[in-house]
Amino acid sequence: MDEERALYIVRAGEAGAIERVLRDYSDKHRATFKFEPTDEDKRKKLCEGIFKVLVKDVPTTCQVSCLEVLRILSRDKKILVPVTTKENMQILLRLAKLNELDDSLEKVSEFPVIVESLKCLCNIVFNSQMAQQLSLELNLAAKLCNLLRKCKDRKFINDIKCFDLRLLFVLSLLHTDIRSQLRYELQGLPLLTQILESAFSIKWTDEYESAIDHNGPPLSPQETDCAIEALKALFNVTVDSWKVHKESDSHQFRVMAAVLRHCLLIVGPTEDKTEELHSNAVNLLSNVPVSCLDVLICPLTHEETTHEATTLDELPSDKTAEKETVLKNNTMVYNGMNMEAIHVLLNFMEKRIDKGSSYREGLTPVLSLLTECSRAHRNIRKYLKDQVLPPLRDVTNRPEVGSTVRNKLVRLMTHVDLGVKQIAAEFLFVLCKERGRLNSLCPLLGYFSEGVCKIILIILAISFHSSEVTSPSYIELYQGMCPGWERVAPLTLPDTGCILALYYIVRSYSTNQERGRDQG
Repeated sequence: MDEERALYIVRAGEAGAIERVLRDYSDKHRATFKFEPTDEDKRKKLCEGIFKVLVKDVPTTCQVSCLEVLRILSRDKKILVPVTTKENMQILLRLAKLNELDDSLEKVSEFPVIVESLKCLCNIVFNSQMAQQLSLELNLAAKLCNLLRKCKDRKFINDIKCFDLRLLFVLSLLHTDIRSQLRYELQGLPLLTQILESAFSIKWTDEYESAIDHNGPPLSPQETDCAIEALKALFNVTVDSWKVHKESDSHQFRVMAAVLRHCLLIVGPTEDKTEELHSNAVNLLSNVPVSCLDVLICPLTHEETTHEATTLDELPSDKTAEKETVLKNNTMVYNGMNMEAIHVLLNFMEKRIDKGSSYREGLTPVLSLLTECSRAHRNIRKYLKDQVLPPLRDVTNRPEVGSTVRNKLVRLMTHVDLGVKQIAAEFLFVLCKERGRLNSLCPLLGYFSEGVCKIILIILAISFHSSEVTSPSYIELYQGMCPGWERVAPLTLPDTGCILALYYIVRSYSTNQERGRDQG
């Protein structure tokens, strides 16, 4: 009934009546995502009627109402077949200011029309294969980049940038050819990186270092959404960028990695938004060539060096809070390098482990990133080893029991997902300098525990590219890689990996001695 009334007014009414009826329809169906099949034909005709109104000279408010209803109707894939034509797509491109003839974004009154047009295009392109083909024919990616350049240095138009970036993400997701066009022809990598710089208001202090204000306000919701969409679009553009062949490419990836370091050190308006922002940054860092990830750490500034030299003993005993701050800062420094970004990645990884679900999607990207960083950059590896595998002090508890990062990673050794199990094993393996230091890894994971036996088998498969290693072989392997194992084995609880406490060892020895005397 709603469609019939709206269609009647759209066909015969004047602009004011059309605006009112479509606003009512929009308010009623704003949260509608499933539509009645019986009204499908009416919705198709309503879409066609709306496009006819949009080509007329109607007020901006009427255009916005038309586009809002069109956006709602475009959620239904079935009605898009007859209305997705080249002519209708060009109408939306014109309203979204995506034509090359439109040189500026001066009229603020037109911004709502631009935003709603981009929203409609997002839905239509995502839901219609015909629209996807027309997007290639109309060179939509180039038009979107052109609009981004107009928005680049402009404030208060984050909504336009956000939906422009979302449409760019959708296009590059659905068409691999567009990724190549964006990367090379349209210079999408520097363009999108500059969009991120603008969203984060970055001020450079060196070629690959930015000023971080830890006491500054969080990102606004609009800036956060814009940054997330830019990160997603950049991920598609760089998805095949494992190797760098040109010096200019290397420089651009280093700039992007420096921007992502800044991203990791700031917060969004809410905890959930911060996690989403950091999650997308982690995904994008996985596409950065590992040789360019050295910019995640940087030498301490003179002020930071002076602060780091301050010892806890020099502080008055009543300044507990200040002591805690100094201690916290010292844990983010290693060998004269600022490790804040790596510390954030480590905390992010631990939070994902604590979630206890969706490990393959949520945990493996950050675990893989930390593994590759550790493998390629010595300072990162040694810092992470200090944080994840500190000197072993407690040998009386099972290695998987506890709340430390080491305990949590050892628990992953028995996870049902082989991919999760393997990447956790590889991370620990790399922290111990791979095969050369496996003898230091075994005690940290527990002598003869189920976890250490499995990690040895997994490491063998990784090292020798073997998909299968026979289980009985791990004992001989262990004996060869752990000098002095004979001294530890008698003191080790079977299948747990923890060493008996001295009290129980002495008691066991005394009991055996008494039994010997009784039998004598």
